[in-house]
Amino acid sequence: MGFNCGIVGLPNVGKSTLFNALTATQAAQAANYPFCTIEPNVGRVAVPDPRLDKLATIAASAKIVATQLEFVDIAGLVKGASKGEGLGNQFLGNIREVDAIAHVLRCFEDSDVTHVSGNVDPVRDAEIVETELMLADLDSLEKRLPNLEKRAKGGDKEAAAEAPVVKKALDALREGKPARDAEITAEERPVFARLQLITAKPMMYVLNVEEAAAATGNAHSAKAEAWAKDRGMPCVVISAAIEAEVAQLPLEDQGEYLASLGLKETGLARVLRTGYALLDLVTFFTVGPKEARAWTVRREARAPEAAGVIHTDFEKGFIRAETIAYDDYIALNGEAGARDAGKLRLEGKDYAVKDGDVFHFRFNV
Repeated sequence: MGFNCGIVGLPNVGKSTLFNALTATQAAQAANYPFCTIEPNVGRVAVPDPRLDKLATIAASAKIVATQLEFVDIAGLVKGASKGEGLGNQFLGNIREVDAIAHVLRCFEDSDVTHVSGNVDPVRDAEIVETELMLADLDSLEKRLPNLEKRAKGGDKEAAAEAPVVKKALDALREGKPARDAEITAEERPVFARLQLITAKPMMYVLNVEEAAAATGNAHSAKAEAWAKDRGMPCVVISAAIEAEVAQLPLEDQGEYLASLGLKETGLARVLRTGYALLDLVTFFTVGPKEARAWTVRREARAPEAAGVIHTDFEKGFIRAETIAYDDYIALNGEAGARDAGKLRLEGKDYAVKDGDVFHFRFNV
């Protein structure tokens, strides 16, 4: 099961530089002109998790495999994209396919890097993109509703369930609010998810500052953070330029370089953590002499679904999951100690996966 996050924003805000640093590649042509990213670039990024190293040490695992998030670098959006301006139609098609959105806002001054609006104003930029995304959703739903209502009157139960949810989303959008702010009940959530609305997707803001402001932020990023906080949106302050430099350094030199800039960790680590939280994901582990591996599922996923992430046969033939909590595994020095202390549990099909669970799945095919 893959989870992905689309990197979006206006042209020349640092999207492709961020993507290059995240994936430690030069895949996205980070050029100083609009639309240099046309086809989305896709890269998978290992999610750092110190727990995995500790598990591997105890189990003497020969190999360590981190879980990954996929990032998609999507073409720069411009005002009018909802009507197809710039690369609007292509952009909107690409963004509908991602699970979450990382919206990069330019918070640095640089006369050598052009700004499509002529000056730096991250809140204005955020509102331009948000408006275009809301207009795209509005257009999509307004076209969809008449047919739904017609089918609902004809006795179509699926259409009858969908129409009121569409109306709620339209109400929010017409008030200038993103679809995620619509008053959707728990029962309506599955229907709402199927609408694939762009502004219903979880979003974070990545505030791209100049190198000197990487540790503290600047006036532009402070303004953007306050704006985002009012909307309940998470923010990460980074310098994409620094991240690009760090990505080129040997691993053993990165810590010293970051410390010289007053940074404890890379901005990318914070982007990854925030993206993980945004997607509401949890990590479980499988541990043995061959490998210690981290896996990803959505929070509240059941044990068979977690087994299916490893192999579909595991889910189809699921019998039970031998389960040890991470803290117990560490405290009791591995599986044998946990078993002897009565901390190895047998969980069935209805068990909700907890972050840090160490699993051994029993299955029959």
